[in-house]
Amino acid sequence: MTVNLPSVYDPKNVEEKWYKYWEENDLFRAKIDKSKKPFTIVIPPPNVTGNLHMGHALNNTLQDILIRFKRMQQIPTLWLPGTDHAGIATEAKVKEQLAQEGLSKYDLGREKFLERVWAWKEKYGGTIVNQLKKLGASCDWSRFRFTLDEGLSKAVREVFVSLYEKGLIYRGDYIINWCPTCKTTLSDIEVEYEEHQGKLYYIKYPFKNGKGFIQIATTRPETMLGDVAVAVNPGDERYKHLIGEKVILPIMEREIPIIADEYVDMEFGTGAVKITPGHDPNDFEIGLRHKLPVVKVMNEEGKMNENAGKYAGLDRYEARKLIVEELKAKDLLVKINDINHSIGHCYRCDTVVEPMVSKQWFVKMKPLAEPAIQVVKDGKVKFVPERFTKIYINWLENIHDWCISRQLWWGHRIPAWYCRDCNEMTVSREDLKECPKCKSKNLEQDPDVLDTWFSSALWPFSTLGWPEKTEDLEYFYPTSVLVTGYDIIFFWVARMIFSAMEFMKKEPFEYVVITGLVRDALGRKMSKSLGNGIDPLEVIEKYGADTLRFSLSTGNTPGNDMKFYWEKVEHSRNFANKIWNASRFVLMNLEGYVPEKIEIEKLSLKDRWILARLNNVIGEVTDFLEKFEIGIAASKIYDFFWSEFCDWYIEMAKIDLSGEKEEAKNITKGVLYTVLENSLKLLHPFMPFITEEIWQQLHHEGKSVMVSEWPKVNPAYNFDDIEKMEVLMEAIRGIRNIRAEMNVPPSKKAGILIKATQKDIEGLFRDNMDIIYFLAKVDKAEFIEKEVFPKKAMSTVVKGAEIYVPVEGLIDVDLEIERLRKEREELREELERAERKLGNENFVNKAPREVVEKERLKAEEYKDKISKIEKRLLLLQNE
Repeated sequence: MTVNLPSVYDPKNVEEKWYKYWEENDLFRAKIDKSKKPFTIVIPPPNVTGNLHMGHALNNTLQDILIRFKRMQQIPTLWLPGTDHAGIATEAKVKEQLAQEGLSKYDLGREKFLERVWAWKEKYGGTIVNQLKKLGASCDWSRFRFTLDEGLSKAVREVFVSLYEKGLIYRGDYIINWCPTCKTTLSDIEVEYEEHQGKLYYIKYPFKNGKGFIQIATTRPETMLGDVAVAVNPGDERYKHLIGEKVILPIMEREIPIIADEYVDMEFGTGAVKITPGHDPNDFEIGLRHKLPVVKVMNEEGKMNENAGKYAGLDRYEARKLIVEELKAKDLLVKINDINHSIGHCYRCDTVVEPMVSKQWFVKMKPLAEPAIQVVKDGKVKFVPERFTKIYINWLENIHDWCISRQLWWGHRIPAWYCRDCNEMTVSREDLKECPKCKSKNLEQDPDVLDTWFSSALWPFSTLGWPEKTEDLEYFYPTSVLVTGYDIIFFWVARMIFSAMEFMKKEPFEYVVITGLVRDALGRKMSKSLGNGIDPLEVIEKYGADTLRFSLSTGNTPGNDMKFYWEKVEHSRNFANKIWNASRFVLMNLEGYVPEKIEIEKLSLKDRWILARLNNVIGEVTDFLEKFEIGIAASKIYDFFWSEFCDWYIEMAKIDLSGEKEEAKNITKGVLYTVLENSLKLLHPFMPFITEEIWQQLHHEGKSVMVSEWPKVNPAYNFDDIEKMEVLMEAIRGIRNIRAEMNVPPSKKAGILIKATQKDIEGLFRDNMDIIYFLAKVDKAEFIEKEVFPKKAMSTVVKGAEIYVPVEGLIDVDLEIERLRKEREELREELERAERKLGNENFVNKAPREVVEKERLKAEEYKDKISKIEKRLLLLQNE
């Protein structure tokens, strides 16, 4: 076997080659084996508009780690990929394209516009898929689904019609969130609230009888044109006598009543509020209770409509300015106060949302929410971390009906038809050609489409073939784990659970593993406006996919945001290089070696130690991956491979490999092979490309490391004497530290004196002196009696022994004493300066707290350094 690893690791030469190899050998394809329980993950489908961003990279890396781990455990594994049609976002992209040609979607008409969107999807819809492949995602691409493909469209229609037939979908006038830019409704959770500095306007509403006025406060004076009442709290003593009176609505000169409602907050503003059911969700509810009319004063573009009188046609904010001016002119504006308040924005385009009454389609949520709450309370669906359970249940217990219609053309069109002749409305699984009631062919389908989340709510079972009873659905459902961000628990997770409980009568997944956001090094959210986003493809191009994946794996804990910074990427790149260089060393020493069973009784202490540590890390990594503690699992294999295998065992192995004893050489080779092969397997889910490249160079069986068997703890490696190795390592570390402290040149070998207080420890040192000589740069050792105290020597203490390093001959003692004295004087001067500052009340009381604290820390550091120098001087001056 010849080693074919180049001296330097270059991810570009490795990654594309192995991904192609995995695909060509069909290694991602899930196979049904009814004798085993499968492990299934459905990908959170990225939008077809999307590019891979750091959130996708994190989420999909974690999914791939779990999938590769389970695949290596020889479990039938399916990671089902797909993309979402993303109604609002995709339609916006194509509208932008048309705008550059001077066209709107209405110029094309519905059919031609949808042709353009499909063409756009064919051209750009696969971008993110190719980028996921660059990341190393081992999805079963043969089962790829798209939310608008034929099978999923059938599932969507079946769900809509079924819910309608059960009375759980209805159409009606209701207050909705309207985006004037996207020109569509938004569900409550598609509205993002931001704090704004606004104005609170105090306005007089004159009494009809001409005797005075009632004062109201509003943040949106433009909506007053649609007022139908003024409301006060029935318990408010200030206004009890006014309930039932009439006031004149300023500007519109319309009579409106003063009503009483418990909703009114007596502490806000004046305690009297204007009621505008057409443009406020709370006012709409009050309007229903009091049977008030609904007056809409704005159109779908956010402009004032014909009900706004002379302000018709104006933008809502322009109308606000003019209305305020008119109120001032009529002496009806009392005052304007500054106010901080929360304003809803469209989650897609950031436009301020306009509450508006509109005819829409809704899902009744209370009956659907109950089983979805119960399945989580019963522990059949578990959130990781558990704290998200409370958030999920609280939202579902207080849920409103879900507005599912969107005023778009791209999406699943609502399967409802209206007869123009007899006004019959029919909801149908099949496209209608004639009215079932009057047989007229003069039909029109509802122009709206369904909310994107309506189709993605069915994702765990529609992607497996439902409503057909497919073999995939029977075997792979319910799925095992959903990995997703906390930002879509309400958008998606809750909706998948209640949809699954309604249509599958079985939870969609057992675990929901929640990820946090990837933030920048300062902890800020990555955004275009801040310009602080990091493109994962840039990281892959520069450092390779494995480096990016390992950077995202380490320091990651479920549910918590993580910081991403370039130093971390550099550390991960260095780790990849460490793996490469260590593997090259091992492979070069394994040329001609055929793995054979390790003879336990012939192992040395160092061999027993590394095999026991390997056993330990196999157990830990497996356990943490099973618990979804992926960050801890990554740290465990990192520490083992770098610190224990590379820094210690490989260095110790060099003694036997360069020695004359063939048996010792062969045993060492067997241990090196065993540890490297198992380490590569443990590392594979995190760093699939580099581990495949190296594993293929090792003596192996099978096509790929990704389908090799996951390491298991070997009871034969549970040795009971490995703590002796820790004593030996501690001694070596102590000698190395003394050399470093005393500035001993690396080329100079030291002599040591060992004073053992325990017989077995003396035996340990005598038996392993070759390791101490080699790793601590020692050329002679002497065992001394207790009463002997060596002169001019520094010492280190380990369990059962003291070790002295005489420094005469290693360094110029007089020169070192002079250097240390000079350093001590400099430190004393710095300490005096710091103490003077800290003794100055002016400085302590007036300087920023962090500056004073920094000075205190410096003083402590100087004291500590002086103390250490004085100890060294005592040793060096010891005659």
